[in-house]
Amino acid sequence: MTSAPNVTRVTSEGVAWLASAGLYPRSTLARWEERPHAPLALPCGTAFDVVSAPAVFGRRMLDRLWDEGPGSGPVAVFRGRMLLFAAPGTAQRLPSLLAWEEWGSHRTAEVPPLLCHGTGDAVTVPAPADDGSATGDSRWLVAPDQRHPWLPGPEVVLWAAVRAARAAVRISIFPPADHDAKVYDVSRRR
Repeated sequence: MTSAPNVTRVTSEGVAWLASAGLYPRSTLARWEERPHAPLALPCGTAFDVVSAPAVFGRRMLDRLWDEGPGSGPVAVFRGRMLLFAAPGTAQRLPSLLAWEEWGSHRTAEVPPLLCHGTGDAVTVPAPADDGSATGDSRWLVAPDQRHPWLPGPEVVLWAAVRAARAAVRISIFPPADHDAKVYDVSRRR
């Protein structure tokens, strides 16, 4: 059982934080006032970065963050992907940390790729207003509820990804055994 908060409604402070990511925050707020049930594309890199994972693996990461770690920042689902909002700079640093962990190598082929969205990228975020008609296609799992929410950095996201991968797939640091190798017993040496 996960201890993640049940925060599915974006507060006015959360809307202000999301809007602060845009080039023109007041225009973003005005668009959401006109159409509060419409998702919007927002740029990454200033207020937040986003790490996108397939929904099932992303859920495992989220469970690790809440059950064994420090919790998460805002989290959304959009078109079958889990969007974990992270501290600015995470998208730049996380790929090198994943490469260091040999993410995506022949040993971890079963582990899904994580997409990092940072400076120069944009993501579609769910609408701030939820009248209960939000589909599984676009909705908040952990909605922003503060003007300055806590956002995990690259090390925390890496930790959650590695923990989720280990729980899902048995990953070994040793190469697979060679069953045709000749093995000699050297324990009875003279």
